Amino acid sequence: MLPKAPTNPDGNAEAVRLRLDIAYDGTEFAGWAVQAGQRTVAGVLDETLTTVFRVPVRVFAAGRTDTGVHATGQVAHLDVPASELHHGYSRTRRDGEPEFLSLTRRLARFLPVDVRVLSIRRTVPEFDARFSALRRHYAYRLSTAPYGVAPQDARYVTAWSRPLDVDAMTEASKNLVGLHDFAAFCRHREGATTIRDLQRLDWVRDGDLVTAHVSADAFCWSMVRSLVGAVLAVGEHRRDAAWCADLLNAQRRSSDFTAAPARGLALVGVDYPPDDQLGARTLITRDLRTR
Repeated sequence: MLPKAPTNPDGNAEAVRLRLDIAYDGTEFAGWAVQAGQRTVAGVLDETLTTVFRVPVRVFAAGRTDTGVHATGQVAHLDVPASELHHGYSRTRRDGEPEFLSLTRRLARFLPVDVRVLSIRRTVPEFDARFSALRRHYAYRLSTAPYGVAPQDARYVTAWSRPLDVDAMTEASKNLVGLHDFAAFCRHREGATTIRDLQRLDWVRDGDLVTAHVSADAFCWSMVRSLVGAVLAVGEHRRDAAWCADLLNAQRRSSDFTAAPARGLALVGVDYPPDDQLGARTLITRDLRTR
């Protein structure tokens, strides 16, 4: 059995830290983060898990996705008082069955159809879904088909009526990969850094479907859709690759391009180091980068 987290947020009872792997259709959500009067992914999960464990709990995610953005590989953690953990078990648990499989089944009944908890397991106290992450992976999908997007994909793929030069987009993307200040691609937040290590930005065409694969150690607010929007301007031959690279010199969010629509974007995975390196990774992540 993995060790228990030292305490609950109230500082009194011992707690167990759980890792959740989550998928959701972001169309009807106002993003991940809890917002008063808004339907959010975290809000729905917090409410449901609080009901299950019969004590207030809060879920923390690897990536706080924006309104309309989807996820197939979101990761989150929460702390549950050890004294209340038994509420997550089934009375008829079978021998050899994973510890929280019955809870996964229960959540499938309690949660709305547009959010699923794919798996639940105990983890070490040092695991932090956000600050322990090594990198996040996103995919952005567009259709250049003359009819737009097939109905079954309409919520997850952006229709793009203009031709795209994927070779030009690939060339422009090479200039953006690396450790840079992405201020031109991020909404400004006072006191927040915009320096990120963009590790992957490449494009694949499969018939009418064009997919961007984007990976970085972290992303700031609106960064992925802004990167895609800027590179699309190159793909339409409205801008060139040098213009795209010059955006890295900007001090603030650029108004020279429009962020791509949210519906084509999905968080598809998050990478973490081994358990014995989680604490060190958290310290690195929390260290504020500057120019």
